Amino acid sequence: MTPDAVTLAFLDALKAAGRRPLWELTIDEVRASIRAASLQLGAPSTDVHDVVDRKMPVPGGEIGLRVYTPRPASEDRPFPIVVHLHGAGFVAGDLDTHDSIARYYCKHADAVVIAVDYRLAPEHPFPAAVDDAYAAVEWAVEHAHELHGDARRIAVLGDSAGGNLAAVVCQLAKARNGPRIAFQALVYPVVDFRPGATYPSREQFGGGDFFLSNRDMEFFRSCYLNDVPRNGSEPRASPLLGDLAGLPPALVVTAGCDPLHDEAKAYADRLAAAGVPVEYRCFESTIHAFMSFAAALPVGVEGLSFVAARLRAALHAA
Repeated sequence: MTPDAVTLAFLDALKAAGRRPLWELTIDEVRASIRAASLQLGAPSTDVHDVVDRKMPVPGGEIGLRVYTPRPASEDRPFPIVVHLHGAGFVAGDLDTHDSIARYYCKHADAVVIAVDYRLAPEHPFPAAVDDAYAAVEWAVEHAHELHGDARRIAVLGDSAGGNLAAVVCQLAKARNGPRIAFQALVYPVVDFRPGATYPSREQFGGGDFFLSNRDMEFFRSCYLNDVPRNGSEPRASPLLGDLAGLPPALVVTAGCDPLHDEAKAYADRLAAAGVPVEYRCFESTIHAFMSFAAALPVGVEGLSFVAARLRAALHAA
């Protein structure tokens, strides 16, 4: 698989701009870099009916939630709910970096979207983000009525690190007899943090020429898992190692020129082998995080549209 012409031009522009690898930066610089790129290159903002910031208690404090409503509510037909978990390596990202994405899903999936500003590493290492993501799903169920949402039609959705959290939340909900999740959408997720895990796509695309590198991923892994190798063998960190039987129907989306491609495909294959209804889609000619760069990569808008359509079909048919 090779990048298409537009993706190649995008990668060339990043090189020409002198973009430093994320693993060379400080935590503050990583966050600033990802924030700037997301705000500059994200999809144009989509108008929705209402956007409200809320707070949710977590150990030691509280985190932010942003609730998006697509249109005026109808009393006799509550909206499905999508709990949205942002990417950026468990180290960066926030409600603003993924605001345009959350708005897009809200409008085009016709759903209430709850974006989660989960705690970030290294200040809050594993499993803080997992705990926050699971608590957010519980919060969505508890507050569904006031949000004009339907607690019986909840999806979890995440990209990259957020895709990891969405997968883990589904496994935890099953194991704990927790909230019933109707659908999961995992967008280029990282699912295998085992020490020494190797995949051909990491070898082929992880050298630094395709945006996300293996050294970037090692930096994120070290921050998130607090340099404790055994954490990577926990299913709450590496959902590929979990019990996948009985999980909600799934959509798994990958990019062909992404170091994470092969492990995400392996997760889709394991879901199918466990009897979980799963749809797999690879956007073969582009890179990791392409949906966050929709202003520069038309395939990013195509990906957002595809995921939104699948969310809408799954949740409005329920």
